Amino acid sequence: MVEVDALRAGYGAINVLWDVSMQFAEGRLTTIIGPNGAGKTTLLRALMGLVPVGAGAIRLAGRNIAGTPTWRMADAGIAMVPEGRMIFRDMTVEENLIMGAFARAHRPHVKERLASSYEMFPRLAERRRQLAGSLSGGEAQMVAMARALMADPRILVVDEPSLGLAPIVVAELFGILARLKAEGRTIVLVEQNTAQAVGVADHVYLMQGGRVVLSQAATDVRLEELHALYFAR
Repeated sequence: MVEVDALRAGYGAINVLWDVSMQFAEGRLTTIIGPNGAGKTTLLRALMGLVPVGAGAIRLAGRNIAGTPTWRMADAGIAMVPEGRMIFRDMTVEENLIMGAFARAHRPHVKERLASSYEMFPRLAERRRQLAGSLSGGEAQMVAMARALMADPRILVVDEPSLGLAPIVVAELFGILARLKAEGRTIVLVEQNTAQAVGVADHVYLMQGGRVVLSQAATDVRLEELHALYFAR
């Protein structure tokens, strides 16, 4: 389990998160939704060590990992699919995937994890020798997700996977998330497509202004009420 406890974080003198507390249960998919500027991405960056933590704690199995350097997160079993894909455009699809297993502990498993990635994303197998910069947006998102899975993370952090993608591709990606959850992967998902996010989630958090304003089991969420809070009606 990952526990975020009274977390404050931001950028320089600008604080974004205000005493945020959440729990990400093992083997479950937790989704975090909210309008632009709510602090969702800042929360994920703080979790990954990309943003300094001003106060509070981030505990992984009881150990505070707040402030752990980003490059150590793979060793802790955490991998991130960043907003905007952030793939290596001048490298091939397969080279991008191999980069996901760059940490020394994962290098011996590259061959088997490539096979697993290509089974999960057959389109990437077809384009394995193609430069990543020539892919469609949906294919690039698949590369970003498969690259994160190359480290076989215990916890997969996914930031806005549906951003700018066609509905048919979004449905395919959420099908993959549902499959990963069924396999027992712990997933933290930030997403603005509320219906898709709630549909695949076990627990839902709604953020506004750097604070948590709703914490509810996904089965108890009523979208109409959620949207009223989302838009601060």
